[in-house]
Amino acid sequence: MDASDGSPPPFLEPLLGVVFDLDGTLILSNHDFRRMRREAIRLAEQAGVVPGHLHPEETIVEIVSSSLTELEGAGIPEGNRFRFEAAVNRTIEEIEMEALPKTAVRDGAVELLGTLTQRGFRLGVLTRSSSEFCRAALKRTGLIDYFPYLRTRSSPGPAKPDPEALRLLLHDMGVPYDRALYVGDHRFDAECATRASVRFYALLPAEGGEDGLAERFRANGAAAVARDLAELARFLEVAAVPAG
Repeated sequence: MDASDGSPPPFLEPLLGVVFDLDGTLILSNHDFRRMRREAIRLAEQAGVVPGHLHPEETIVEIVSSSLTELEGAGIPEGNRFRFEAAVNRTIEEIEMEALPKTAVRDGAVELLGTLTQRGFRLGVLTRSSSEFCRAALKRTGLIDYFPYLRTRSSPGPAKPDPEALRLLLHDMGVPYDRALYVGDHRFDAECATRASVRFYALLPAEGGEDGLAERFRANGAAAVARDLAELARFLEVAAVPAG
């Protein structure tokens, strides 16, 4: 469904379904991402990646992808590569779960999701978090009942930012790509949506976005950029109080 000439795909109205990223978008978990990246690099070097080839400034997705490519090129057996990836996932999940007691709902999430549900939208979550953390965090923040459809890092098949992860979730939801919206706060969310030919709305971080972040989101395919979930509700025309 990608547009061959670089033009935006033909989105249709009305929207039928909305998929949300989890951490930073609906919840605030304060994950120790720096520690996750350090641990992923440590495990990669134990598996055979040359020390110094990986950088802690890269995302975990990039670290794991680069590691698997290097290990394959070095002739490391497939089973060893699978064990490395599984070890990274286990370690990251342990660090994720440590953040659960401090995880909180983002302002405006309950009101927005309640209104979308009342209006008949089908709702889903697409996240790089594990299934265990995703379900526990949604339960802790009171959001679990809004989401009959979840796709996580633990789900079978590809994971975000692979566009097929979003397509599989929308298939489960029964929502056509051109009647769907994905909402997220990271460039991987924008990448995933645009490659899947799904409309993308960016949400700036709760603590405030860095200079130029909104422009970068638009450059990466965002059809709109919201400061917070209340503004997102206005964009979706489901706000309890009209803008202004």
